[in-house]
Amino acid sequence: MFTGLVECMGTLRSVRSEGLAKRFVVEAPFCRELSTGESIAIDGICLSAESFDSASFSVRAVPETLSRTSLARYRPGLKLNLERALRFSDRLGGHLVSGHIDCTGRVDGVRRSGADVIMRIAFPIDYAPLLVDKGSVAVDGVSLTVVEARMRTFTIALIPHTRQVTTLGVKKTGDPVHLEFDLVAKYLLRSQHVQEHLDRSTETSSKGVKRV
Repeated sequence: MFTGLVECMGTLRSVRSEGLAKRFVVEAPFCRELSTGESIAIDGICLSAESFDSASFSVRAVPETLSRTSLARYRPGLKLNLERALRFSDRLGGHLVSGHIDCTGRVDGVRRSGADVIMRIAFPIDYAPLLVDKGSVAVDGVSLTVVEARMRTFTIALIPHTRQVTTLGVKKTGDPVHLEFDLVAKYLLRSQHVQEHLDRSTETSSKGVKRV
């Protein structure tokens, strides 16, 4: 699990294909502290560090990950948001983030609002029930508060610090972003759908019972 508070930005050093998968080598300042198999969120995507040295680590993205994210388009030199996994003793400064991307969205507009930037993000309408005003969402691994939730777009406010320490500061209209919606909201929606299905099944069964 992660918090959505980006630890640092890293740099993508190389990409190579391994069959249908891809291996990414990332330069990061914390490599000396890593252990093999450790989970790292890269732009919000939970991946395992398979090897590392004093300056970089490598991860392998399988076809499922590549199909649900924009990783396949990544090229060397790209800056990345990095966060290591949450310790149980850590403060939860953002919100619970699993690192399992729900979908990719698209920056639909960027405008200034005083010292802040308001970013509008378009997303598939199927995920609309998972967003509420002032709720939480992870955008490229960054925990943010939803300013306004609509059916196909939502807005977020980026303060100067967030723009400085994450890649969101250089995003522009048309750029893809990884979206992970609130974990609690997903469980609640799933529970509602399951209960509705059970209620319909019970109703259908009761109608089929012959009374004597």
